[in-house]
Amino acid sequence: MVETFAGHFQAELTLLNVLEPLSYNDIPVDAAGIAEQRLSEYLVQELRHFDVRRVLVEGDPATKIADYAHEHSFDLIMLPTHGYGAFRRLILGSVTAKVLHAAMCPVWTGVHMEHVPRLEDIGFRRVVCAIDLGEQSCPTAAWAKQFAAEFGAELELVHAVPEANSTPAVFGNDDRKQALIEEAEKKMQAVKDCVGADGKLFVIGDEVANAVCGCAARERADLVVIGRSVEPGVLGRLRENAYSIIRQSPCPVVSV
Repeated sequence: MVETFAGHFQAELTLLNVLEPLSYNDIPVDAAGIAEQRLSEYLVQELRHFDVRRVLVEGDPATKIADYAHEHSFDLIMLPTHGYGAFRRLILGSVTAKVLHAAMCPVWTGVHMEHVPRLEDIGFRRVVCAIDLGEQSCPTAAWAKQFAAEFGAELELVHAVPEANSTPAVFGNDDRKQALIEEAEKKMQAVKDCVGADGKLFVIGDEVANAVCGCAARERADLVVIGRSVEPGVLGRLRENAYSIIRQSPCPVVSV
């Protein structure tokens, strides 16, 4: 996947390895020397046609990744979730979670990549962009539109309305649910018009992760694009539904 992105955009590629400091109980070894040797030999043949920088730093992995990307104006961070086997939907690696929270640039991650297709078979034909109708909606949709245009992919926008999935006793009757859906459709159309996007709109009465991931599966999406909060602090940067979407998505996810 990294080769696909770097090759398409003719981008400089940085392989960043973070060496965690030795703990009190670790046996003293030349960890930096070993890490440097391994990094210098990593994927040399596979990436021989790319402009590659190999960088070794020491410290907390998530902090170093986010800080290094910000300091060097990276356009994209790509990393796996480290969710494996039957538990992959319950696990999001702590480093990945922290990077998603702290990074200032888009982050690509994929939880279901046990069997990666051949490089020549990797393509992006359908991109699903999840919109929450917050202030980040237009920038997120614009990023997704630009990405889809680069690969000649179809762009589809999806929005979840959990309230419309509640029982009639909560909201009175089905007319109330339909009103919620129609109101969301109008706002979604405004986002679509804002960025000049084509493609389908989906407004789904279901929990957010179920709606987004279900839509991605039905539409056979090759990529899901979601937005991160622009607000700083504990509740900022990554909205609460993003982790669930990443865990359950049938395809890689880019959070913008």
